[in-house]
Amino acid sequence: MKNNIVHSLAGLPKYAAGFVGTLIFRLLSPLLGLWNVSPLMATELAGSKAYGPWVGGLYGALSIVLLDIIVGKAGSWTIITALTYGAVGILGAFFFKSRSASAWNFVLASVVGTLFFDLITGVLMGPLLYGQPWVEAIVGQIPFTLRHLAGNMFFASVLAPWFYRKIMDNPQWELARILKFA
Repeated sequence: MKNNIVHSLAGLPKYAAGFVGTLIFRLLSPLLGLWNVSPLMATELAGSKAYGPWVGGLYGALSIVLLDIIVGKAGSWTIITALTYGAVGILGAFFFKSRSASAWNFVLASVVGTLFFDLITGVLMGPLLYGQPWVEAIVGQIPFTLRHLAGNMFFASVLAPWFYRKIMDNPQWELARILKFA
């Protein structure tokens, strides 16, 4: 794990690649009927593994904020989801501190991260912020979470290990190497 500011700044092209790819997918996914299916957690966990808790947390939080700004839907919900995704990135780094970047570990982290995210944003926030009945929040969250888990597990098993090896852990994608060729 490259957990210092120099390595974190050197990785800017890596974060940009993950962000742009995730952003494009998230903008197109509703057109494909994939509303809550996104590669964000997979790229965030790969970044957390490579660069540590603060980078992983910032990557997740900023991805949410920037997408909501781009699509014109930034608001109070943006803050909640950004903080929760940020927490997933931070916790993901601690999970990967002594674990390999295997598909199994990415899937396991993704399942825990998805359940945590959906518990906070889906089950707790509806009743606490909007007065939604608890039973309605829990029952209504089940199909959303099942779909969310399926998408995140798919991306965690396929995209996260590839993204970690080919982009996040690849020195060819570091800022100095890219600027050298420019």
